[in-house]
Amino acid sequence: MIRSYVAIGDSFTEGVGDPGPDGLFVGWADRFATLLSDRTGENGFRYANLAVRGKLLDHIVEEQVPRAVELAPELVSFCAGGNDIIRPGTDPDDVAERYEAAVARLTSAVGTVMVTTGFDTRGVPVFRHLRGKIATYTAHVRAIADRYGCPVLDLWSLRAVQDPRAWDDDRLHLSPEGHTRVALRAAQVLGYTPPADPDQPWPPLPPRGTLEVRRDDIHWAREHLVPWIGRRLRGESSGDGVTAKRPDLSAFEGTAG
Repeated sequence: MIRSYVAIGDSFTEGVGDPGPDGLFVGWADRFATLLSDRTGENGFRYANLAVRGKLLDHIVEEQVPRAVELAPELVSFCAGGNDIIRPGTDPDDVAERYEAAVARLTSAVGTVMVTTGFDTRGVPVFRHLRGKIATYTAHVRAIADRYGCPVLDLWSLRAVQDPRAWDDDRLHLSPEGHTRVALRAAQVLGYTPPADPDQPWPPLPPRGTLEVRRDDIHWAREHLVPWIGRRLRGESSGDGVTAKRPDLSAFEGTAG
């Protein structure tokens, strides 16, 4: 039974795309922590989420890994490197080498380190051309997990997130349902029986006309793609000025929804 959990990473682990009632994001890690908390009952459960949107691997290693080591939980989830991989000119082999050094440090200091692969981006228009690069990095993550005995939250094989309803309007982050599916898969990875099947089929979608699809694509490009490209060109990060939402390992009884 896991009684303490620290989540480290970027926007995916912070929960972007899954807004909560308090103005903070919920996300898969909070939802997964809720499942863990439900299992501890009266024994108590503590949780910290150090993830901050937009962070590159080196930022996470410098800012979040030492804090996770200091907190010394029974479980750490480590998802990092995605923002590096999508940047032009980055080498997945180099990113993986730095990622492995962080895994080595974490596994020497905490109970269990659950690592996370990349998504299969064949259905994500802005990242489809990076599919091979992401696959290479994912292969490295799985090999690193084998070397250090880490459980793997394999998002590449999670079929449910290939559905567009698993993604937020920005098509870059998961929707609340997408985050829920990942939380359920995380529970499976650790040997728990989740309350629902993460790969449960989605209800059929009504047919959509070509003009409707094109209109949505234009709206998405204007509202999300162009601002995202603009931030990259200006050297800005969506995480500038953002701090961790749960910086301390404290009592956690779960989140609603």
